[in-house]
Amino acid sequence: MESVEIRGNKTTTDLLQEAGWFVLHTLIAVFVLIAIIGVFWAVHPDPDATGPKMLCTALALLAPLLVGFGISKFHPDNIASYVWISGALFFGVVCVYVIDLPTGPGLCEKCTLMERLYRTFFSIGHNSGLLGGDGILIGTWIPLSIFGYALGAKIANSLED
Repeated sequence: MESVEIRGNKTTTDLLQEAGWFVLHTLIAVFVLIAIIGVFWAVHPDPDATGPKMLCTALALLAPLLVGFGISKFHPDNIASYVWISGALFFGVVCVYVIDLPTGPGLCEKCTLMERLYRTFFSIGHNSGLLGGDGILIGTWIPLSIFGYALGAKIANSLED
């Protein structure tokens, strides 16, 4: 495959490598979250308790932050600090999906648009019932883990400068 030089003095091979690293860093952030959820699943906390959900929310940010920091310390590149973009895109797609979901009794039937999104993604005690009650997992923890990873990478990169 021939490399073509593109604006910014980057070849198509360089761009493909950067895209691959972008996807890899995003997947690492999600795998860290999967490991956290696996630990919580093994412990079997009360599904209605607020404490474990708050702890998992904090860990969904902090654990990927530490992993992103560590990886960027040993393999410094600027790509890892930009994976927050994939978290923002993921959150946006899930928001659009939730907005299009049908409501009914017990599923935020008379909620406004903002209340539907808030109760689905951010309300621990009064969930909307949409996304099968997994709105915090899908719409909050996944993007939060990606944001945390990017933040950790950005901190590591700024310490290098």
